[in-house]
Formats: sequence, structure tokens, C-alpha cells
Amino acid sequence: MSNRAALIAVIAAFVVGILGSLAVRPPGQQAKPITHHDTSEAPTRIHWRVPLVFQSSMPVLGDNPIYVFDIIRRASNGAIRLDIFEPGEIVPAFSVTDAVRDRKVEAGYVWVGYDQGKIPASPLLGAVPFGMEPWEYSAWWYEAGGRQLAEKLYAKHNIHPIYCGMTGPETAGWFRKKITSRDDIKGLKIRFAGLGGKVLERLGASVTMIPGGEIFQALEKGAIDASEFALPVVDQQLGFNRVAKFNYYPGWHQTFTASHLVVNIDAWGSLSKADQAMLEMGCTAGVIRNLSNSEASQGAVIAAFPSIGVSAETLPMPLLRELEAAAAAVMEEEAANDQDFAEILASQLEFRKTYQHWKSRAYLPRDF
Repeated sequence: MSNRAALIAVIAAFVVGILGSLAVRPPGQQAKPITHHDTSEAPTRIHWRVPLVFQSSMPVLGDNPIYVFDIIRRASNGAIRLDIFEPGEIVPAFSVTDAVRDRKVEAGYVWVGYDQGKIPASPLLGAVPFGMEPWEYSAWWYEAGGRQLAEKLYAKHNIHPIYCGMTGPETAGWFRKKITSRDDIKGLKIRFAGLGGKVLERLGASVTMIPGGEIFQALEKGAIDASEFALPVVDQQLGFNRVAKFNYYPGWHQTFTASHLVVNIDAWGSLSKADQAMLEMGCTAGVIRNLSNSEASQGAVIAAFPSIGVSAETLPMPLLRELEAAAAAVMEEEAANDQDFAEILASQLEFRKTYQHWKSRAYLPRDF
């Protein structure tokens, strides 16, 4: 075949290929990626049961471990499998870290603030009243010693913590009546978690801690007058808007909400460096994906509040200042009673002091 004939044949084949693709996919329509069903996954070398503290059906809070465990399985070609178990299925929601400590399970996906009763410093790793913002916490964890302090704290309990999820602020709670001053807090029966609950107790509230799945019933029956739990998209799914029509902001008690994959320390030590890196990589992906999902999901929910008779309210500034002062007193008291709390709090405050030079200058004002 001559060079000219060969060139004509190549061009003809190219044109036929383009026409064929247009027949299948009209112009302007994106091609769908081809999915290959790989039946040659590697033999499973890690197969753990992992209980959750939040139902996997919950948006943002519950769906993040699904994403993390799936991406770890795919990245490891099936060699690492983490099986999800719902709260209470094999371990009560508030006892996951106990089960990991005792190696009843190798790992759990948790909000460590629920460990407050047995590990006083744990809330500093999960949510801090008037504390850091999400990216600020991440900077402290990865770059300013936060990870090392967390590992030191939990090593005493036979646990290795991995930062694995992050959401933005929660709402300040769902209330049956408007909150206008400190007087409205006195005697209020409210479900509240973490250090924020101790702050509200200082202002005269009656604070109780119940799992998320029991909050709606308690509100409906009047056992509590108000409750915080999570983000608007989560709270609405749980039905709080049906029984409490005032949803308050800002989320002063949880300016960030960090989740962790907690691993039994002996199980962690038995892993190869490669497998440890795989779990850490999956969790790091989970942090950014979880925060992105969190930030993207809330605006539409709040925008629809008027159509369901819910009012998004802002706590009065004088009350916020009183809450801030009470929070400072609680933190000081907790630090005086627990050396780990004092050490972690000092680290966070020092980082925030340095970070403020950047934070106060680099970003536009919130009302810009």
C-alpha cells in the first residue's frame, strides 16, 4: 500500500469512529465513565467489624464512614475490609471506645466527645465551645502537634485515634420558645452534649444526655424543652422541626465537629506500615469530603424553613457573651482538674494565638 493510500485509510477510520461515537452519544452530552467490575480483588488480609456512634442513614454524620470504608476497600483492591455496624447492633453507641479498648472490636468510628465521663480531655478533640473553626482545627491537628497529643491521650486507654471526619458548626439548638436572655435559660430542660452542656448548667439549665434516636420522642412528650444534636440537614431528618419551631444559631458550643476512627492499639501495631498509611489516607480523604458535604448541605435546608413553619433565629449578643464567659470558666476548671486537659487546651490556645495573625487579616469580614 502506498503512503498516500495508508494516510487515506487512517483518516477514513478516524471519521467513522467519530460518527459512531456521535450515534451513541449526541453532541454536548458528556460521556459516562466505563465501569469495570474487577473480579480479581486481592485476598482480604484485614477484615474488621467497626461499630458507629451515628446511624449510617444520617446525612453527613452517618454517611462519611460509608465513603471512607469504601474508598479504603477500593484503594487496597479489597485487601482491607471494614464492615459497618449500626449503633447498638454489637456495641451501645456510647460504649464504642470501651469496646475498642478491650478489643471486643478492632476499631470504631466515633465522636470522641462522648468519652467525656471517662477521658475528661476528649471533648477538646471533638468540639470546643467558642473554639477553632474546621480548617483551623485541621491545621492544629496535622501541623501543630494536635495529632501527637491525641495519640498520647488515647494511648493510655489502649487506643490509636485517626482524624477521619469534620463538619462545620452545629446549630445552637431547637427550642419550643424564643430565647431572649439568660433568664430563658434558667430551668430549661435541654439535651446537650460535651463541654457545652456544662456551660449551660452554669447558666441554670437542666442538662441531660440522650442518644440522637431518642431526642424526638423526648421533645414530643415534653420530657425536654429543647435540644441540640447536629446540623440542620440531620436534625430535620430526625423530625425536630415538627415539635420545636425555633432553630437557633450560631453553634457556639461546637464551632467544629471532628470524628475519629479509633483503633485498638495492639491491632494498629500489628499492621504493616503500608496498611497503616492506607487507613490514614482514607481518613484524610474523609475529612475533606465530610467537610465539603457538610458545608454544601445546610443552606437549602434553612432556606426552606419558612415553608414548614420553622424560624431560624440568632442568639442575642449579650447572651452569647455570657455563654462565652461561662465557657472560659468551665475550661479553666476542667484544666485545673485534669493534666491532659490542661496540656491539650494550652496547645490549642497557643496555636489560635499565632493563627490569629493570619486569620484576622487574610479573610474578608463575614458581612462583606
